[in-house]
Amino acid sequence: MIVAIDGPSGAGKSSASKAVAAQLGFACLDTGAMYRSIAWRALRDGIALDDGDALGALARTEPIDFAPGEDGGPQRVFIGGDEVTRAIRTAQIDRSVSAVSAHPQVRAALVDQQRRIGRAGDYVVEGRDIGTAVFPDAQVKVFLTASNEERARRRVAQNEARGVGSTDFKAVLADIERRDAIDSSREASPLKVADDAVVIDSSSMSFDAVVAAICDLAGERKAGR
Repeated sequence: MIVAIDGPSGAGKSSASKAVAAQLGFACLDTGAMYRSIAWRALRDGIALDDGDALGALARTEPIDFAPGEDGGPQRVFIGGDEVTRAIRTAQIDRSVSAVSAHPQVRAALVDQQRRIGRAGDYVVEGRDIGTAVFPDAQVKVFLTASNEERARRRVAQNEARGVGSTDFKAVLADIERRDAIDSSREASPLKVADDAVVIDSSSMSFDAVVAAICDLAGERKAGR
């Protein structure tokens, strides 16, 4: 089974996906971390963020791997053998990842990797085009969203807890709005609600309520309802 969780930046997809996967006994695939890893590597190697061909080649040739976090910590992320778990969560990567993910060459390369991973078992897969492009036949599709202000508050709190990324509310809000505009207007697999997705606005919902709602959907699909 594939549980696809899409939504804009700061909607809580990553945290909800991990919790849902744990409750269902599924593996979890954070596709956003894959695009962030390409952005990190491009910046490190001096590859221009508007060079779609070079970025696509990077995405095709550099393997991205995941490993369990230490002592219950966040999932570890590697690209080409380099661990980038914390490095891909900086404000610089926040500003760069939408430009990288807009290139069709990058998306095609990473979608191939995502499908290969997801078809190996039961997965909760989160991103921005999972239910529309990566796994259009996913049994469960959720579009998780929240108000711009609530998403900014959550991202600031997350950055404070991690000690990585901006903690300036206005700057984070502006970045979220900018990313929404880029992600929704790009030609390659734009951010949008799949026709058969269930929209969950978590602005006034507790985290546990969001997780329970998604798990209930998965249970209904398993039961054939």
